[in-house]
Amino acid sequence: MAAATSTATRTLKTVAVLGASYGGARAAQLLANDLPQGWRVVLVDRNSHMNHLYVLPRYAVLPGHEHKAFIPYDNVFQLPTPYDAPKSDEPPLDLSRHVMLHASVTELKPHAITLDRSFPEHGISDNTLRFEYLVYALGSHLPSPINLWGTVADDVEKDGVVDVVRGTKEGGMAWLKKFQKRVERASSVLVVGGGALGIQYATDIAEIHPTSQVTLLHSRHRLLPRFDDAMHTEILSTLSALNVCTILGDRLDLSSLSDSQSSITERIVRTQSGREIRADLVLLCTGQTPNTTLLGEAFPNIVITDGPNKGMARVRRTLQLAEPVDDLPVVPNPPAEIFAPQTAVATPVTEEPPVEPSSPELPESPIEELSEDEEEEEPEPVEEDPHTKVATEHIFAIGDAADAFGAVNAGHNAFFQGEVAARNIVKLIKRAERDASEPSLQSIEPLAPAAENVTEEPEHSPESESPTSSAAVATAVDDLELQKYAPGAPAIKVSLGLTKSVYQFQGMIGTRDKEPADLDVHLIWRYFGYNVSREDLERDQDTPVAAPAEAGALTA
Repeated sequence: MAAATSTATRTLKTVAVLGASYGGARAAQLLANDLPQGWRVVLVDRNSHMNHLYVLPRYAVLPGHEHKAFIPYDNVFQLPTPYDAPKSDEPPLDLSRHVMLHASVTELKPHAITLDRSFPEHGISDNTLRFEYLVYALGSHLPSPINLWGTVADDVEKDGVVDVVRGTKEGGMAWLKKFQKRVERASSVLVVGGGALGIQYATDIAEIHPTSQVTLLHSRHRLLPRFDDAMHTEILSTLSALNVCTILGDRLDLSSLSDSQSSITERIVRTQSGREIRADLVLLCTGQTPNTTLLGEAFPNIVITDGPNKGMARVRRTLQLAEPVDDLPVVPNPPAEIFAPQTAVATPVTEEPPVEPSSPELPESPIEELSEDEEEEEPEPVEEDPHTKVATEHIFAIGDAADAFGAVNAGHNAFFQGEVAARNIVKLIKRAERDASEPSLQSIEPLAPAAENVTEEPEHSPESESPTSSAAVATAVDDLELQKYAPGAPAIKVSLGLTKSVYQFQGMIGTRDKEPADLDVHLIWRYFGYNVSREDLERDQDTPVAAPAEAGALTA
């Protein structure tokens, strides 16, 4: 049976998706449901479970919720449905040909990737997966306070979390519990970085451990400077109410970290201005590096080598990999601010992006479909960057790895970009199938407006009735024109302690005072195929439910 399965999979054409977080998972979902027969999705991730990053700061401080951060990939190819949607009588789509692999990618070539292990049952016997199209969604290397692949806290106590369990739910939960204990022991904590991550850590630690001395150090004179000043004022007020010492306009002298290692119980660090801060524990909530090494090795002209977006992959508006046009300087896109999600609008969609603690949208259900009488708005025209050209038509980059026209590093934006990449791949496949069946259409420029490429037929020409008439060709070209991505206006929601949050969305600024301790994590579970409630997640979903005892059986 295994041999037969392997033979069958080798006959399938492959769309590979590297990275199964917010953007990669969304791309894989749409591809699995829209690809024609004869094609499969192979989704690859080094983690056994989806790690919901936006709850990690909370769960690294507040015990009892660790298991909720790790979502099984068993249902990753299923499209999410509203929680209260009636059960459909239609048979579910057969998604069995699509594959999720728990592996790491060690090398990327134009039409193949090398994995750290083989999967002969899926036709991958030599560690090499060959593909026709690829979505690169490997994100970025995270700051150490939420990097489950790194050491715990500031490298104090390395026992308990070992390399063999990294990339697993077991290892992730052990990391979080170890971090909780380290924070609990700290009499003083210095949080470096006043973005959403640093603000959440500082306020959570101050509220959960009120006897700890918490200091927040930020290099700029305003917190979240891309947003309205009222956001800064509200956050600063809450920090003061929680007795957090906030220092703005100064930076940590990193050399003082190594200088103070010999005095763990009474560590003193310095800022660049010379100010001394007591810090039993230092959390560096800055420094997020795009994970584009594999891209850079395969396509040297793709990755930006300097400037504020250094390390990001160049892309076109279609999210295909891009390279500079000869003799034209590349104008860098605006730098993305770490952990500051915004709403991205690419093309009209009928579903909301994932709801996360850093998202301003808080519907009861994470999916809000348009009503039948609600019209979709026409997207505004999006101009391409004249300084770049498509480098590889079959490879797309999304999420934190992509220099996506100023889009901030956020699950929202990765989600939207995953949609654009998936739809464009499907269009390219359909275009190739169209060209194979209708050779007369091959001369049509794929991305040009139809009217510029079709010779108008006489009014009563017999050819106007044929499938290749100007009207038919125009329709075909319009249907298969690739979508273009454009990020929307910045929006953000930041937790300020266990129950309070502040948000900015569509020009409005407000606060909420009754936030749940688990940060509504169940809403993200629904996006990965689990129609669960908050109460459902109080039980670890990976723990089997004990079968009821048979009638008459003795119980202890």
